[in-house]
Amino acid sequence: RATATMGEATEPSPQAPLAVLSKVELRVSCKHLLDRDTLNKSDPCVLLLMQSQGQWMEVDRSEVIKSNLNPVFAKIFTVDYYFEEVQKLRFEVYDSHGHAGVGTHDDDFLGGMECTVGQIVAQKRVTKPLFLKYGKFAGKSTITVISEEISGNNGYVELAFRAKKLDDKDLFSKSDPFLEIYRIDDDRSEQLVYRTEVVKNNLSPIWEPFKVSLNSLCSCEEKRKLRCVVWDYDSRGKHDFIGEFFTTFEEMQKAMGENKVQWDCMNPKYKIKKRNYKNSGVVVLLDLKIHRVYSFLDYIMGGCQIHFTVAIDFTASNGDPRNSCSLHYINPYQPNEYLKALVAVGEICQDYDSDKKFSALGFGARIPPKYEVSHDFAINFNPDNDECEGIQGVVESYQSCLPKIQLYGPTNVAPIISKVARVAADEERTKEASQYFILLILTDGVVTDMADTREAIVRASYLPMSIIIVGVGNADFTDMQILDGDDGILRSPKGEPVLRDIVQFVPFREFKNASPTALAKCVLAEVPKQVVEYYSYKAFPPRCPQTETPDSNLSSPQ
Repeated sequence: RATATMGEATEPSPQAPLAVLSKVELRVSCKHLLDRDTLNKSDPCVLLLMQSQGQWMEVDRSEVIKSNLNPVFAKIFTVDYYFEEVQKLRFEVYDSHGHAGVGTHDDDFLGGMECTVGQIVAQKRVTKPLFLKYGKFAGKSTITVISEEISGNNGYVELAFRAKKLDDKDLFSKSDPFLEIYRIDDDRSEQLVYRTEVVKNNLSPIWEPFKVSLNSLCSCEEKRKLRCVVWDYDSRGKHDFIGEFFTTFEEMQKAMGENKVQWDCMNPKYKIKKRNYKNSGVVVLLDLKIHRVYSFLDYIMGGCQIHFTVAIDFTASNGDPRNSCSLHYINPYQPNEYLKALVAVGEICQDYDSDKKFSALGFGARIPPKYEVSHDFAINFNPDNDECEGIQGVVESYQSCLPKIQLYGPTNVAPIISKVARVAADEERTKEASQYFILLILTDGVVTDMADTREAIVRASYLPMSIIIVGVGNADFTDMQILDGDDGILRSPKGEPVLRDIVQFVPFREFKNASPTALAKCVLAEVPKQVVEYYSYKAFPPRCPQTETPDSNLSSPQ
């Protein structure tokens, strides 16, 4: 495991493959930093810390920017990203003092901010206030963190350029040209995408082919303007401008196959001064290859929300909730297994759902007013809106509904799977990767309606949803393993196979002595793969990153 990744010491947890899903690049800038220096402005530097086993560990630090209260750091922090963990980050800004390096004394501390990797990835751009010790605001200081997934697995393009008959800028030899490509963003600012190597002493250079991600090249927008500049290299850093041209990724794509695209490399000054000026050479795109491979992060960063539904088993086999032996007993000092499982999985999912509202359903109980058995009731008893505010809202609804219902049976889960599937089917019709549904079923026994459940799972495997089943208590769950298609392919009673494996089943008892994060890791480890499989099968690309407004704040720190 890379040191830059928060995680418990590796738990001996069953079947928990911890694949690094992606690496994420974080770019940091600050505004309105406090001025700690008497004679000139602060010289800021940012430290990135990650929480590991409750301790904050420094992962990396930025360069020091001299005398600047609104620094934009060139340093790019790279962190491993795991969907199935809450990875806590802390950014600390210090005023640095030359040779002494970064002091970590209180009087050099310009402020800190905490968040999770999941929050930054889901929002792509997070701006939060900086806080001093004891929760005091550091004046008006803010820190902005922008995340981009590292290219390589999010669709990339391979480009091969050459130039012909470039202007000669050197007296005693020929120019030493290199090419830079800039992406022009909506605010007209330019982002350097790529800089080629220098080809020495050559007016018709052929540069090495290179790969860039589509996100980095054009923010996935084919019509976005690109500015390409050719320079004559100078070892003292004073490169001579040869010429430039503007293009788009759309235009570049004409170079696929046998075709080539070429542009006049223009120097605007010469165009005005010289009457017969044609160009300062031509640049040719010899070849372009597109590799479109999308990852889970592409979908999340493209604005795909994870909608979380929890379904709780209220059948009589759980035992009377007033009795301390019951699986539904509310112990003021220790959450029961239902609550532990709900919180462990829900806490991860909530970072990926912008409205933080979760559907919470119950099954297998007689419910007021008529005390008829229901297999898909809202535990907040609002038939029009089964959503609760955050994980805490689900916990409160669960606790307040227990005294009002009568535990009964049987253990039928097909109605709830079908209910979530109906919502997922509406979503599928939008033909966009905008919402994916996770259904967490918490049950104390083997399901009674196995045939209907198998049928419902086969139907659901064609929709944007995944199902996680956690077996609570000490029942024999052998028959439940059939639903988790790991051993073979789950089929409907008529023999129709699932399109993709969408069910993960785990008995809670295997995690009783492990930390709650181990359970979440195990049950959520498959989800990213399932999301990608579904959208790949449907050939839905990620929606393009919606850049947030600079002040899209997360809630204030914990």
